[in-house]
Amino acid sequence: MFFMEAFQVASEGVVMQLEFVWKHMREGLVVPILTVAVFLCLCMLLMDFAEKVFMGVVICFVKLCGRKPEKRYKWETIKDDDVELGNSNYPMVLVQIPMYNEGEVYQLSIGAACGLSWPSHRIIIQILDDSTDPTIKELVQVECRKWESKGVNIKYEVRDNRDGYKAGALKEGIKHSYVMQCDYVAIFDADFQPEPDFLYQTIPFLVNNPEIGLVQARWKFVNAGECLMTRMQQMSLDYHFKVEQEVGSFTYAFFGFNGTAGVWRISALNEAGGWKDRTTVEDMDLAVRASLKGWKFLFLSHVQVKSELPSTLKAYRYQQHRWSCGPANLFRKVVIEIFTNKKVSLWKKFHVVYSFFFVAKIVVHINTFMFYCIVLPATVMVPEVVVPKWSCVYIPCMVTLLKAVGTPRSFYLLVFWVLFENTMSLHRTKATIIGLLEATRVNEWVVTEKLGDALKDKVGNKHRFNIGDRIHMTELFVGFYLVFCGCYDFMYGKNYFFIFLFMQAVAFFILAFGYVGTFVPHS
Repeated sequence: MFFMEAFQVASEGVVMQLEFVWKHMREGLVVPILTVAVFLCLCMLLMDFAEKVFMGVVICFVKLCGRKPEKRYKWETIKDDDVELGNSNYPMVLVQIPMYNEGEVYQLSIGAACGLSWPSHRIIIQILDDSTDPTIKELVQVECRKWESKGVNIKYEVRDNRDGYKAGALKEGIKHSYVMQCDYVAIFDADFQPEPDFLYQTIPFLVNNPEIGLVQARWKFVNAGECLMTRMQQMSLDYHFKVEQEVGSFTYAFFGFNGTAGVWRISALNEAGGWKDRTTVEDMDLAVRASLKGWKFLFLSHVQVKSELPSTLKAYRYQQHRWSCGPANLFRKVVIEIFTNKKVSLWKKFHVVYSFFFVAKIVVHINTFMFYCIVLPATVMVPEVVVPKWSCVYIPCMVTLLKAVGTPRSFYLLVFWVLFENTMSLHRTKATIIGLLEATRVNEWVVTEKLGDALKDKVGNKHRFNIGDRIHMTELFVGFYLVFCGCYDFMYGKNYFFIFLFMQAVAFFILAFGYVGTFVPHS
């Protein structure tokens, strides 16, 4: 009994000492740091909110006032009824399709490109094949020969290396002598299928408006309903195209080239310095440089090109790494060049640096993760730090609703979408920091896996998890952290915040174990 009482007294003493240390540490260190973190997160939240409201106002004006591209720019159909001219009034168009081991979709893209409605002697289809699989290479060559036998002017080009990846392939492709006769170049990734009238919808804007250097079409997703992950991707990308690209086109005649489903004026491409492989977003790099030369861009929301969303988590994570790391790294490389440029207005410089890069490509990713997954959960254990209700309820709800307008039919998925985006923000934040610091993996390029139609019999929406599959440890740790914060709030809190914390923790656990997206058997 004596020893038990002594142990109990000692234990109580240790607990009291720990409580004393935690109290002083919280007052002197945790509270000040968390207060500063909350302040910075609120500032970034307001930046994002202001941008979303501004774009919402502009897009409403564009839609309500009918400010269609045909009213803002000159547009006339290219006449083809003059027999004597022999269709020479049609400009020469180069169609480039870069591909790398695209065994599942090469036929779709080549067939769609060869089916474009345009005079056969005024168009060149160029297949840039960087494939390392000899079987796939042979299949692509056979497909090209098949269309060549039908009278299509198609060129099959290969390199002896993959330097520069996609940018290197496009750069080499445009060096060929037969490209010298071309005025415009249309670019499609291997999973994109343009409609036959694509060139008739886009080229006239370039022909009749010499100040336009790029015409970008919207993506249409053929597999959006394949699984919950593709549905949520569609919600994010629909907002990007229907709002962000449209607003950029209308207000500043500038937006980021999406790398595919667009037509460049070759003279604009060359004046901007051509393709560069200094980052993994060669398309955005080219767009920024062309804009600094004074070229205008036009986005056509009504012209849609079929494409495929990544439906496996592995492919989606690789894509998001590239899309988050590349812009941050490009921002680091071009910010001084933008400020010192003398061809564009100060207002446009501000838009590119602040709105396009800093807020949309850096602040959004970092704040989504830090505020909703780290800082806000931590405040439940430190009641001295008060977070305004408008910052964690009203503004996030308004931002979510503003972003959801792009896909109204998926409105019922809002809760899942928010949890998924918050979870993916960890991966995007890591990639953004890698890009800003030029750390390892900054130039990592992994081609997004496409499944096409060939694997539909093998793909199942029910993912079977094997213990040998990779576990994403960072997501797992964040999930446990949120569970801990949720339990603390459940025991001591008064605002039911633990409901969100537990739901968000479950989302992190699901992603950590890869239990999302479609499952493709290895055999």
